[in-house]
This record gives sequence, structure tokens and C-alpha cells, in this order.
Amino acid sequence: MPNRVMLGWRKWTEEPIVTDGSAWQRPGQGEQTGGGWSVPGAPAQSSPAVPTSSAMRGPAFLPPPPPPKAPPHRPAAWTPPRPQPPANSWWSDALADPWRDPEAPVVVVKTPPSDPPALERPLPPGQGARVSLGLVLIVSIVTALLAGALGGTLGYVFASGTPGANAGPQLGANAPLAQRPPDSVAGLAKKVLPSVVTINVRSGEGAAIGSGFVVSPDGYVITNNHVVEGATGNAIVRFTDGQVATASIVGSDTEADVSVIKIDKSGLPDNEIVPVEIGNSDDVQVGDPVLAIGAPLGLNSTVTYGIVSYIDRPIHTSEGGTARYYAAIQTDAAVNQGNSGGPLFDAAGRVVGINSVIGTLSSDQSSAGNVGLAFAIPINQAKRLAQEIIDTGKARRTVLGVEFDSSYASPQGGARVSSVAQGGPAFAAGLKIGDVLLAVNKRPIEEANDATALIRKYAPGETVQIDFLRGSARQSASVTLAAAAN
Repeated sequence: MPNRVMLGWRKWTEEPIVTDGSAWQRPGQGEQTGGGWSVPGAPAQSSPAVPTSSAMRGPAFLPPPPPPKAPPHRPAAWTPPRPQPPANSWWSDALADPWRDPEAPVVVVKTPPSDPPALERPLPPGQGARVSLGLVLIVSIVTALLAGALGGTLGYVFASGTPGANAGPQLGANAPLAQRPPDSVAGLAKKVLPSVVTINVRSGEGAAIGSGFVVSPDGYVITNNHVVEGATGNAIVRFTDGQVATASIVGSDTEADVSVIKIDKSGLPDNEIVPVEIGNSDDVQVGDPVLAIGAPLGLNSTVTYGIVSYIDRPIHTSEGGTARYYAAIQTDAAVNQGNSGGPLFDAAGRVVGINSVIGTLSSDQSSAGNVGLAFAIPINQAKRLAQEIIDTGKARRTVLGVEFDSSYASPQGGARVSSVAQGGPAFAAGLKIGDVLLAVNKRPIEEANDATALIRKYAPGETVQIDFLRGSARQSASVTLAAAAN
């Protein structure tokens, strides 16, 4: 336990002397006697009284000691009188105060009273100051008015959100969430989503799911061939608002991977069929923003955003045993299985491509996913083929009129011609066996499949420039393309 020190207190071995000085000479009534002060009416003393020690020795008392011998007589020195204050001054009794005289002759002991003074008693009921009832009423009314005014002011400040309610800056804005600029991603998605559908089909291998988009008020829908290939019966289409309808397959171009289906409009609301706007894929440039919409992994009406990463990327696939060729628009917009056949929109909400395949590091198609490499068929090519399918039931295939040597490989790239069809476009342009084709309209050719994909981008009858190598000389020729005989 820590030591404790009590300040201003000591323990004495004898009984304490209690004094309050009340028996001393009252101020202004003292009489000076030599070196001290005396009480009026008491005999003057020349020196202070010295108490005997008998009082400290118990009940036995001893005789007092003999008086001391008188000192030899010396003439007394003259002591000047002490100055006296004026009688009417506030400190006139200061010199008569015994507490201020260190040579006080005695100490007066006074026993404190045994009975404490009586405590004050409360006033009887009905006595004391009374408060007027009118004053109480006035104070109550004023208090109520002030409280009401303060409450109303605080309520207004917090309800209206005025800047004065907070010393700091106002955080955020209260713009309505429904307001979006028409050219924003949200505005474009809202505009085009009603035209996108999810397609479900059944085949001998089970169920398949893909996407498509409405291209006419009649209910025609463009999608990929590999979405509806091998379907048994009609397809089921689901709109973004949940409406469901059946659709029949009109026709397909298997090598271009384009198909057309038609929705049965019976039972649908009048405004349910909303055709998309068709853009011009030849105007697309690298860096343009694009939106991909479809049903990846069966998630209807999913919107993803990206940019155009490359134009005229030659694509050759042979899934399901069918060879497909096209010069694709490459994008980094997230595309996964289920997006096939869905539209790729430009920043104006116009379709510029059909999302068809993705690049992946997985060797297993079922586990393949987006890695930022998606490829879309240019809409100019798809629109032309779809129109021919609607009009004639089949699409024409554009050809150059040559065959290529599949064993040719060169660090410089190119596709070497192994045969030239008599009377065909290449024959008419003067191309010969052994020529190595290097580019189509300045788009480079790395191998034979690239040449086929680039040629099929154009319609029969269009003229393209072919750069080729004959021996060691680089040459070019203009070739008017044609449609395949069958």
C-alpha cells in the first residue's frame, strides 16, 4: 500500500490548546503597557507571565520556584511612542489587535461550546415568496414558441438539404437515375436491347442456345449457322421483356456461318418486333467502341463493352466438320458461349457484325471462355447473304477461280496458286500457276485460308486488287470476282 501524507495535521502528546482569540482585547480597546498590551481592568504587567510546569506534571503540585533576583538598576532608555492611526480610519484598531503583537503577554484558552447552533428550519407551508400564476403562464408560452421555431427551422434545413445545413461541401448529386444520355452505353443498350433475342433449339445431340437479332418488321432474325445447325423442329426465341415465340429456319450458308430464321408473330404484342438499324462494317476502324449483346452461358440480354481491336482478321474454323471462312472484326468485348449469333453494335447503336467465335487457350471447347479475343462476321457480308437467303432460299458464294497449294509455307507468307479455273476471274486477270498471292486490297495473306476468307468478304461482281509474286518480281492485278457455280 502506498504511503500517504496528510497535509496540515500533526499528532501531539499533550492535550491541544484550543483558542479562537475571542478573549483577547477587542480591537480599539487595548492599552499599551510597556512592551505589550493588556486587557482593560487587568493589572499591568512588566513582562509576560510564565506558566509553571506544574500543570504538566499530574496531580502532585510543587511549590513555585523562588523569584529571580532583580537585575542591577540601569537607567531606562527612552522609547518613542508608537504611532497611532487616526480614530476614523478603517485600520484604526490594527495596533490594538493582540494577534498582531508577537509579544502578547498571555494565551487565553476558550472551550468550544458543547451544543452546536440550531439549524435553520424550513418555512411553514404557505409562507415565503410566491410566484404569480400569470408569470408562469407567460414563461411557458414563450418557451413553447421558441422550441417550435427551433424545431421547424431544423426540420426545414434537413428536409430541403440546403447548403447551410452543412459547413462542408455537398457530396454527390441527386440526378434522376432514369436520365441517361442517348449516346451513352446505358442509352445505347436501352435502345437496342428490344431487338436482341435468345434462341433455343433441339437437335440429335441435345439442346443448344445462342443469340440473334431482328432485322425486319416481318420477324426475320439473323444468327449463326452453328446455332441452329441440325435443329429438329422450330426454334424458341425469347425477347428481353420475357415474351416467348416460335421461329422456323429459313436457310443457311454453312461456310459463311450465317442463318436466317423467322418468328411466328401470332400471340405477340403489336410492338414486340423491333428491327435493328444496320450499319456499314466497311466504315469500322480500329479503336471504335462497340457493344456485344447476347446470352453468354444462357444469361439473357447480357451487355458487354469494348473496342475494335483489328479489322479483316482472316478466320477459318472447321467445327462439326464444316469449314467456315470470313474476314472478321476483332474486339475485346467479353464474348462467351451463348453469344454466338448475337449483334455487335457501334457507338450509334447500329449492327456492324455478328459475334461468332472466340480465341481461347483451352483445348476443350466446353471449358473455353473469354480472354479478350472475339471475332464477328462483318454485317455487310452477313446482310448480303441473309438477303439472298430470304429472297432465294440460298446464298451465293464468292470465288476467285483458283486452288492453292496446301503444302506451301514461306517466312514471308503468301498462298501459292496450284490451279487456275478456265474462264474464271483469276484466269481473266492473267494469274498463273505458281504465282504467290500476297494481299487482297492491301490486306496481307499469311496462308491459303487467309486468301479464301478475304475473297469471301466481297460480293460477286466486285473488283479487288491482288498483289502477287511471280518469280522474284512483285506484281498486282485487278480481279472481278464471281459467284460459285453451285
